[in-house]
Amino acid sequence: MLGLLLSQAANGLTLGVVYVLIAIGLSITFGLLGVINFAHGAFFALGAYVAYALQGWWGVQAVWLAPLLVAAGGMVLERLLLRHLYQRNPLTSLIVTFALALFIEALIRRVWGPAGVPFNTPDALQGVLVYGPFLITTYRLAVVACTLLLLCGLWLFLSFTPYGRILRAGSRDAEMVEALGIRLQNAQTGAFGLGCGLAAVAGVLAAPLWSVSPSMGSEAIMPAFVVITIGGLGSLRGSIVSGVLVGVVTALTIQFAPAAAGAAMYVLMLFVTLARPRGLFGERWERFE
Repeated sequence: MLGLLLSQAANGLTLGVVYVLIAIGLSITFGLLGVINFAHGAFFALGAYVAYALQGWWGVQAVWLAPLLVAAGGMVLERLLLRHLYQRNPLTSLIVTFALALFIEALIRRVWGPAGVPFNTPDALQGVLVYGPFLITTYRLAVVACTLLLLCGLWLFLSFTPYGRILRAGSRDAEMVEALGIRLQNAQTGAFGLGCGLAAVAGVLAAPLWSVSPSMGSEAIMPAFVVITIGGLGSLRGSIVSGVLVGVVTALTIQFAPAAAGAAMYVLMLFVTLARPRGLFGERWERFE
């Protein structure tokens, strides 16, 4: 029983770190741009499909180009489409990004077909790690390790680089940043590209674990919103803690109460928001109140 519990918790940890990457990208986009990006899940799916195509062309070593390509595509979309929505009714950006999500999903269906595609685990990461009652696949362990490294890099970038400081300051007080002579439009484009890139990384990591299908984006976007709500808007620490928490709770519920698995994360969100309306680590953001 203990071994089953630990193994399922480890599976939940893997699911949780994928949620963390999606949620952090969504939080960065919303924090700086003030846009509720319903297309974020579509970029998650697009990352998996682009990685699938690159793997077929140049081998598994090329899959890490997928997040860069998706990030570049996101920056182009921000300049051509989303930039014109920042000063409009928030409902407009919600509708436009929802339509964008449908368009990207339709594009995926057109290019790769409506059925799912196989995405095998890399040969170098095949196998299972067993330690007493604890069991986890090598690939899942690699996903957790890769995510931790990426999160450390993101924290260093946001905390100690000039561009990272601009992103953080712009999410709090955009007018003050522009008054200092900094072109926030370029930061907004970069922030949107960074968010899309993080979603694509999550898609690449999740591809061997999830069913790679055109609808996988819609399966990821709602958990991402749940993670942000539980953790608190704009909190990197909150997204990490809540993402892992949601993943572990979901995995354990799947194992011991499958019928309730779909509702587990929403019940968790309900209890957390009743106790802390701003989330576990949320703060007051004047620009959104």
